[in-house]
Amino acid sequence: MIDVQDLTKTYTLSSQQKKEMGPRFTGDTIDAVDGISFTCRPGRVYCLLGPNGAGKTTTLRTIATMLAPTEGTVTVDGLDVTEQPRAVCERLGFLTGSTGLYDRLTANELVRYYADLHGVPEAKFRDRRDALFDLLDMHDFADRRIGTFSTGMRQKVSIVRTMIHDPDIVVFDEATAGLDALAARSIMQLIRQSRDDGKTVLFSTHRMDEVNMLADDLGLLHDGDLLYDGTYEAFVDEMDADTFEDEFIRRIEAADEAVQKRESTFEAA
Repeated sequence: MIDVQDLTKTYTLSSQQKKEMGPRFTGDTIDAVDGISFTCRPGRVYCLLGPNGAGKTTTLRTIATMLAPTEGTVTVDGLDVTEQPRAVCERLGFLTGSTGLYDRLTANELVRYYADLHGVPEAKFRDRRDALFDLLDMHDFADRRIGTFSTGMRQKVSIVRTMIHDPDIVVFDEATAGLDALAARSIMQLIRQSRDDGKTVLFSTHRMDEVNMLADDLGLLHDGDLLYDGTYEAFVDEMDADTFEDEFIRRIEAADEAVQKRESTFEAA
């Protein structure tokens, strides 16, 4: 399980960054996420949906121990990400669309390297590797150097690297960004398989079709605020718009209008 409570991540801005924020911005810091709370449970897919810049990556990197919370707490399988980061990483698989790989290694060699880092026994390594290579149709290029791979092939290697130690909790950050339909479908298959295996799955995206295909639970993130946290079915039942995409846009626009109204009131005062 992943439990996020009152998470805030604040960044200090440089002079150039403050200029880029525009003349109405007068502060020295910005909250990439601002007091958000949600829970991801085993055997379910929690989709974190939001436009670019919403705070999705900051949230997921905090869960993956790559960033420290400014305020609030994050626990993974009951372990605090700040106090017990190594133990968290042992239980976690984290996949992003911008993962670097060792171009001089083959797919087999790189996957074996990460299995060794996690202390995966030989017999379990072979079983896990073969099952994942089967699922992702990787056997034909398993012994080729990664430097010769297409974007989709590289992402498949990243998937296996992420999953080789059979983590109970998996986090996917915009994992299908820039991939063709076949490569994206492989990731969808893996997410469904992970859910069926009883794993906790957190998946961030800005694509409506992926949410419709995968989500059991849903978080709608915009400008660092969590606008919705609940089941996908409840979200659909509550929609005022005709389609999921239209409802998403409606809620984003309503949140922006509320912010503008508060700012106008403040300026008038």
